[in-house]
Amino acid sequence: MSNQKKRNFQIDAFKHRVVVDPKYADKTWKILEHAIHEIYNHNASGLSFEELYRNAYNMVLHKFGEKLYNGLVATMTSHLKEISKSIEAAQGDSFLEELNRKWNDHNKALQMIRDILMYMDRTYIPSVHKTPVHELGLNLWRDNIIHSSKIQTRLQNTLLELVHRERTGEVIDRGLMRNIVKMLMDLGSSVYQEDFEKPFLEVSAEFYSGESQKFIECCDCGDYLKKAEKRLNEEIERVTHYLDSKSEVRINNVVEKEMIANHMLRLVHMENSGLVNMLLDDKFDDLGRMYNLFRRVPDGLSTIREVMTSHLRETGKQLVTDPERLKDPVEFVQCLLDEKDKYDSIISNAFNNDKTFQNALNSSFEYFINLNTRSPEFISLFVDDKLRKGLKGVSEEDVEIILDKVMMLFRYLQEKDVFEKYYKQHLAKRLLSGKTVSDDAERSLIVKLKTECGYQFTSKLEGMFTDMKTSQDTMQGFYASHPELGDGPTLVVQVLTTGSWPTQPGVPCNLPAEMSALCEKFRSYYLGTHTGRRLSWQTNMGTADIKATFGKGQKHELNVSTYQMCVLMLFNNADRLGYKEIEQATEIPTADLKRCLQSMACVKGKNVLRKEPMSKDIGEEDAFFVNDKFTSKFYKVKIGTVVAQKESEPEKQETRQRVEEDRKPQIEAAVVRIMKSRRVLDHNNIITEVTKQLQSRFLANPTEIKKRIESLIERDFLERDSVDRKLYRYLA
Repeated sequence: MSNQKKRNFQIDAFKHRVVVDPKYADKTWKILEHAIHEIYNHNASGLSFEELYRNAYNMVLHKFGEKLYNGLVATMTSHLKEISKSIEAAQGDSFLEELNRKWNDHNKALQMIRDILMYMDRTYIPSVHKTPVHELGLNLWRDNIIHSSKIQTRLQNTLLELVHRERTGEVIDRGLMRNIVKMLMDLGSSVYQEDFEKPFLEVSAEFYSGESQKFIECCDCGDYLKKAEKRLNEEIERVTHYLDSKSEVRINNVVEKEMIANHMLRLVHMENSGLVNMLLDDKFDDLGRMYNLFRRVPDGLSTIREVMTSHLRETGKQLVTDPERLKDPVEFVQCLLDEKDKYDSIISNAFNNDKTFQNALNSSFEYFINLNTRSPEFISLFVDDKLRKGLKGVSEEDVEIILDKVMMLFRYLQEKDVFEKYYKQHLAKRLLSGKTVSDDAERSLIVKLKTECGYQFTSKLEGMFTDMKTSQDTMQGFYASHPELGDGPTLVVQVLTTGSWPTQPGVPCNLPAEMSALCEKFRSYYLGTHTGRRLSWQTNMGTADIKATFGKGQKHELNVSTYQMCVLMLFNNADRLGYKEIEQATEIPTADLKRCLQSMACVKGKNVLRKEPMSKDIGEEDAFFVNDKFTSKFYKVKIGTVVAQKESEPEKQETRQRVEEDRKPQIEAAVVRIMKSRRVLDHNNIITEVTKQLQSRFLANPTEIKKRIESLIERDFLERDSVDRKLYRYLA
């Protein structure tokens, strides 16, 4: 079989000429024309489509395609003119129904005609570049019906009238509307746009312009936004029901412009109900609505953001400069935290967690927190209050939340080194008085500070904890080597590394003989176990527990400071002591002595001493006695506990001075680092670079930087350029 040759088939044309009847074309066309009439007259059931198709096929085959095409155009046009008259004659609501019915009929007829003339559609029409049958039918409908002088305007007005009626609350036949609008879209996007969409958008703009004007005069901001949102949703719904989906953006733009963009400022600043009132009254729904509507228009969100920022800065400024608030640092910081929580909640619930709003909130807080130079001190006092007593019985998770909030305020501080100074002082007092609620919470905060500011910031704070632990071990060693001390007074010493703890002036004080002997034993033990160290007693930082028996034999255990203990022990050998005698015997500094006597003689419920004459203040001529009538329902009585209080003005100045002194070497180190890498740099750039490098700790003062540069020039670290005096060179 494989050996057989493949045969090539060839089809040859007829050898003899086919003679065509001269009247063939006219006869065949008459048959087809009659069929088209029957189709339009709904009598298509009696037609043989196979025969009609063959006739049309033969006409095209015998080169009568043009006659067939032109005949089709003429026949359809005459039918459409008749249809046009019947549509024009329709009255009222039946106008659209008639138009819809005739359109459906025309589409069915067009489908049948296209089936009959399929051969012409596929061969003749492409070869002579004429319009295909279906498209031709649509174009003829457009020209003879939709663009007919008596229908075009009437159709447009009827459609717009129906939309208006629906907007004013009437129910319309949406199905009919959808069919008519779909017809316009089928006739081509230009027909839909020119004959309906353009006038629809113009009328809508006019409608919403009038409506918005009416609403804004009689509604408050919240109600107006509800109405605007409702209208916007209605238009979106209208598009889904019977308009072209591409119209959604355009009609939305019209509603947004007329109802929101044109009234933006008036809405935001509306008296008693604008943005500021919404913020004050926590109107999350209204704020969310405003955000969602304003984000649709240009500059909408920036308008909300600017008003929110200026309001927040204004209220924040009032808060941090209000003299009443400054009386209670804990309350002051709590107010800041409450304000931050409030706005965080607004941004997450109403403003979609918008990052730009979050940034505006952060910059506002940073602005007003730093208006008050005492903010670092107050934040440290707040932490102190929480870690002393405020976190008792609070779960670990809640403790973390509070500490995270404190860290957030800490980040806003420009003078982080000032916070560090105060925090160190307050931490020292907490550790030494054993008043910290939780070591874990203390360490957790230090870890957070370390993460935020680096190891340098917290190394000394960590050193303080190390000292406390080492001191415990030292005391165990001391008592183990002196078993004979078991019966007498108990001494607990905290050995503090000088560099790690806040510097305290070492004030001498005469301890009672029993304690003095014990302290000497400890000194000998400590210096015997450690070489090259020196001990100096910080009696002003200590506390003591002493047992006392009053007039009628009532016994109490008093928790007092070391100074108070020194004073009270004097009364074991005397019934009456004058102020001068006490001062001479103890050598406690005047201010501290007066404060300590005041807390023991003038505070109700803690008055273990009485004084003559009775008054609130301590005078140098006063005399003191043991108060035999002292009573308390508690066996243990705490007197004059050391608490972190706001600094007095002189103390504040002193702390500020210490901070300024500490900053000098840091500024110099930054200048040297920069110059080492850059070698040559002009004055302004050094200022910028130094400020940038140090901003994580404090905001460097340009004048101070200039002084430090001068100092470095004097010490031959830098030199000025001989030509340009603003240029500095690094000297290796």
